[in-house]
Amino acid sequence: MKKLCIITGGPGAGKTALLDELQRRGFQTVPEEGRRIIKEQIALNGNGLPWLNKKYFAELMFNASLERFQEINSGADSKIIFFDRGILDTLGYLKLENIPVSEEMQIKSDEMIYHKNVFILPPWKEIYENDQERKQTFEVAVSTFYCIKEIYLAYDYHVIEVPKGTVEKRADFILETIKVNQMFL
Repeated sequence: MKKLCIITGGPGAGKTALLDELQRRGFQTVPEEGRRIIKEQIALNGNGLPWLNKKYFAELMFNASLERFQEINSGADSKIIFFDRGILDTLGYLKLENIPVSEEMQIKSDEMIYHKNVFILPPWKEIYENDQERKQTFEVAVSTFYCIKEIYLAYDYHVIEVPKGTVEKRADFILETIKVNQMFL
C-alpha cells in the first residue's frame, strides 16, 4: 500500500518549494491541482477561476484532486508520496468562501484516505507573494490556513505544523518526523 502524505497550508506558505526539495531528495511528489486549473482556465478563457466563479473552480479542483488520488493510489508498492494539498483542501476552500459542500463531495472525502498525519505550513508574510495565479491577499491566506486546518481536524487527521525556516530545514523536519514517529510502519 502506498503511503500518501499531504503537505498543505494557505497560499504562499512555501509548499511548492518544499515539495520540490523533497522531490530533489528522491521522493515522488504530486503538484497541486488548483494552479494547474487556473492556468488551464486562463488559457481557455474559461470561468472556472476563483475570482470569477468560486463554486465552479472548487468543483474542478475537487474532481481533479479525486482523479489524481485514484490514479496515484492504484498499485501495490509501499513508497511515500507527498501531495501538494489533498482532497480536503477543496472543502477548506469552500468553507472559506461560505459555499456549501455537496453530499457527493462529503461522501468522496470520507472514502479517499491519506495518511492520518498531515503536514501544514503556517502563513509566512515574509515569503508571501502574489503572482498570475495567486491573487489573494495575505489576510486571505491566513484565513485559508485556519479553514484548511479545521477541515483536516474535523476529518480526524493529525495536523503537524511545519516550522518556518529554510526549505532544507523544513524538508529535514518532515523526514525526521516521519522517521521518529515511524509514521509509515
